[in-house]
Amino acid sequence: MSIRRLPIALPAVLLLLASAAASGAPAPWYWWVSKLDGSRVCRQSGLGEGWTQEPVAFKDARCRIRLDPR
Repeated sequence: MSIRRLPIALPAVLLLLASAAASGAPAPWYWWVSKLDGSRVCRQSGLGEGWTQEPVAFKDARCRIRLDPR
């Protein structure tokens, strides 16, 4: 690689390294409880104003495997 190409290649390599480091983990699952009748639903995102999120996070869509607090 010549010295002239180094300024062009360096940002490309840095961008590649930064994108590899930016990979994220899946979102946790939570129990959401209805304010109206107390029914519960396991979801990753909220259902609106009529629902409250319980504080314990889970790994799975059935809210059975607790997420390790780190």
